[in-house]
Amino acid sequence: MSRPSAALPPLTGLASPDLSWHQDENGSIGPVSTQFDDVYFSRHDGRAETEHVFIHGNDLPRRLAAWTHPRPFVVGESGFGTGLNMLCAWACFETHAPPQARLHLVSTERFPLLRDDLARALSAWPELATHAERLVQQWPEPVAGVHRLLLDERVTLDLHFGDAAERIALLDGQVDAWFLDGFAPAKNPEMWRPELFSALAAASRPGATFATFTCAGIVKRGLAAAGFAWRKAPGYGRKREMLRGEISLPPPNERRQATPWFTPPDVKIPQHVAVIGAGIAGATAAAALARRGIAVTLIDRFDRARLEPTHLQGALYVKLAADTNLQSRFYLAGLLHSRRWLAQLDPHHTLWQPSGVLQLGTSEKEQARQASFLANHALPESVVRGLDSTAASAAAGIEVNTPALDYPNAGWVKPIELCAHLATTPGVAFHQGEVKALHAVATGWALTLASGTIIEADQVVIASASEASSYAETAALPLQPVRGQISQLTLPAGAPPLGRVVCAGGYVPPAADGVLNFGATFHPGEVDPHEREADHAANLAELERGLPALVSALCSAGAKLTPERLTGRTGIRAASPDKTPYAGPVPDAEAWRNDYASLAKDATRIPAIPGRHYPGLWLSTAHGSRGLSSAPLCAEVIASRICDEPLPLEWPLVDHLHPGRRIIRDLVRGNKG
Repeated sequence: MSRPSAALPPLTGLASPDLSWHQDENGSIGPVSTQFDDVYFSRHDGRAETEHVFIHGNDLPRRLAAWTHPRPFVVGESGFGTGLNMLCAWACFETHAPPQARLHLVSTERFPLLRDDLARALSAWPELATHAERLVQQWPEPVAGVHRLLLDERVTLDLHFGDAAERIALLDGQVDAWFLDGFAPAKNPEMWRPELFSALAAASRPGATFATFTCAGIVKRGLAAAGFAWRKAPGYGRKREMLRGEISLPPPNERRQATPWFTPPDVKIPQHVAVIGAGIAGATAAAALARRGIAVTLIDRFDRARLEPTHLQGALYVKLAADTNLQSRFYLAGLLHSRRWLAQLDPHHTLWQPSGVLQLGTSEKEQARQASFLANHALPESVVRGLDSTAASAAAGIEVNTPALDYPNAGWVKPIELCAHLATTPGVAFHQGEVKALHAVATGWALTLASGTIIEADQVVIASASEASSYAETAALPLQPVRGQISQLTLPAGAPPLGRVVCAGGYVPPAADGVLNFGATFHPGEVDPHEREADHAANLAELERGLPALVSALCSAGAKLTPERLTGRTGIRAASPDKTPYAGPVPDAEAWRNDYASLAKDATRIPAIPGRHYPGLWLSTAHGSRGLSSAPLCAEVIASRICDEPLPLEWPLVDHLHPGRRIIRDLVRGNKG
């Protein structure tokens, strides 16, 4: 029941700007947009202009010095450009803010610069070199959507690529200070339109300020109509005047009129959170919360730090729908986020490899689906591209008989080692045990372990895969266990190396530590943890269907490819009915069925009742076989909501992940659930 995908702008790649370069009065070289015939920053002194207009125009030094809230101070911007404004805000924060403060930056950009052009533009300010390097290292692919960059332990940047008015209207979060930048209204009137000012107002906190270099009438009228009070102030350099102001009481956000059940619960930022489950969902949630200064107790029945080496590899991949839908949007955002996150977490590639992923078109139906996907999505080739069988063979390093989709920047991960690493994040305390029950208490939640131990926490994140629905509060959650088994083969000398993870009915990554992983089987509803020879046989059959040349080469090298000679590992994944994860607050299912019972008779009769949730109880589960692409981003969604900061996805996608979505669907369809 979340807003349909048609409400979102197209999922596409974005064009980079055509640039020329000018020399300013200090001898520095700066970019000029040939499309808009305008400079990205002042020819006189770009940083001095930014400091005057945006930093001091919003009174940031004083406000940041006095910031004592547990949530971050949020700066929003229309027009990222070279990032100079955001880097100056970051530098101001480091100079003036107290040690416990955090900064969250949100910026839109319709024409993102190429990475090399970004680096060249920012090289004009050597004093910002360290900040610029972190930005350039994480610079995202030019794909419409939200891209979260973790600049340091206290500073987060969300880049919203696309039209400024559209992107800010899709923002799930509130802003304390606005930088209204972008090319001059006379040269870029499409940005400075009424929809932009309305979106700015709706995304503002009470008392939010703004500053802008322009005094154009269209800007003054637009700001006033949206509820902002403005006043002129001395400009910088040759500009005599600028505008600054504030909005006392933003208008009510009307997006929840159609979906009141997804109204977020009231925020009370915790000091201590318990996370149940130390797999990829729980480990990433624990690390995301600890990064925000929250003490985390991570609980799992297995001591993952002491597990024997498994040689297990998981594929960092997605399978996107031919026609854009909410699920595909989320998974592509998750893949791109995981790729940046892993590169920052493990730059030396000890836990993962960006080998790329080939998705084979092993049938005419799949080939037609892949062709439709490429026709419907003008994404950069650095994200996904179509290859014929010859090019696919070259990428895979082995003969491939079919065309394929190639994800050059995807790859594989050592999931057990990654989770163990995340469990050692500063601020995370690991506790081995099995949580049998949850009880709400005056201070939050009490967790009763099988041993009888009771752990108390302000809030709880349940991230225990198929066991997430085993508590009274989550029993109504539609969740299915899915048993899977991976097969492993110790490679003989002379075995051919793979150049890509290859996916078809199963997957096989390039070997690590001399062991080839391939699989996995898929058995919905089963929870048997023991290895099965029949599953090894099924994995072998799938490997031969997808990569017969690899099987032939392995046999020629002396590999014993029989089920009884293989080893493996089983796992019980969790899946939702619609194959999208659950990430968000736990709904009070009985209250929802009562409050929204009228939907069963008439889906247009929407009660104006905010959704009731269990206070301080959260879910991250149902990641299925794609958790490496979904869990890190879901961790950021949950941690951001807990800490009252802007979310790393458009609000329709946040709604799409909500654990209560099936309750509403069942009500509308007349299912009692």
